[in-house]
Amino acid sequence: MTLVPFQGSLLAQTREWTNLHDDELRRRAVKAAGEKDVAALVSLTTAYLAHQGGSGVLTSPRTTEAYALGVRQFLEYATEQAVNLLRPGRHDAQSYINHMLAAGRKPAGVQLKVAAASCLYRALRWAGATDADPFRDARVPKDRTPGIVKRPPYSEDELADVLDHADVHVKFLLFVTAHAGLRISEALALQWDDVDEAGRRLHVRSGKGRKARLVAMSTSLARAARHYRGLYGPGGPDHQDGKRTTPREYVFRYGHMMTARYHVEKAFKAAGVPFRGFHPGRKYAGTRLLRQIKDFGRVAAHLGHESVDTTRKGYAQLAADDLKDDLAGW
Repeated sequence: MTLVPFQGSLLAQTREWTNLHDDELRRRAVKAAGEKDVAALVSLTTAYLAHQGGSGVLTSPRTTEAYALGVRQFLEYATEQAVNLLRPGRHDAQSYINHMLAAGRKPAGVQLKVAAASCLYRALRWAGATDADPFRDARVPKDRTPGIVKRPPYSEDELADVLDHADVHVKFLLFVTAHAGLRISEALALQWDDVDEAGRRLHVRSGKGRKARLVAMSTSLARAARHYRGLYGPGGPDHQDGKRTTPREYVFRYGHMMTARYHVEKAFKAAGVPFRGFHPGRKYAGTRLLRQIKDFGRVAAHLGHESVDTTRKGYAQLAADDLKDDLAGW
């Protein structure tokens, strides 16, 4: 019997494996590993992640997709190099890491791929298919370059140029990411009741780690929110297809991050500004706020970071000569 990948909810997909008797679970896992059956091994890893992972069935779709991609890439390498998945050699895991580094991948990216491959092996051990733990002693070199240097924020001029070429939807999305500092997933999850223009705050109901928080709006964002609600909010005209339609539950019309990216990239291209993803917008918010209030803790709270170190290393940076005014009277 061939295991067909299930595309339903995480709980349903997990049950495709957990409903099996232990002997059958082991048999299928051994067979999938022996044949390097990509679809089955991705399904097994996803089931393990949703059943035994830290977030269980609440694991975010982005995390699931990232692990699935990492497993597929490891299996591609394992196939090319004839790696025995159930009985890997003692150098196989480190060789995979060195292969990625030699190909030009950055250590941070390699670490993510290793996390996915390690999860595959945890899933195989969970299924009883192997005792192998090849990545236990494997090492990825640390990248000493701060994240904000590797991937800096958008500049004031870059954002201003893009806003000049953006439609109403893209413009409001940019304000939400670059002023409120929301992750793109948090922005696309906003509902109309979460936007309080009068109180100048946004309610993020399920941020990273399923944490809720209230986020202050800038004056420009509150103004943009009022304008956007007037056009697309409950009771306002929606000009899609030239017709007035029932307002959507969600603030943004983009159903998926890739759809949002497509429309935002068009505005960046029209402005002649390279699009480097949504995170540089968050970094703009963090850096601008830090230079204004000089308090990493408050900036971390604004961005929804659990650790101030995350903010310090990757999202906010003081100017090199930040202390000159404080030292002026010395």
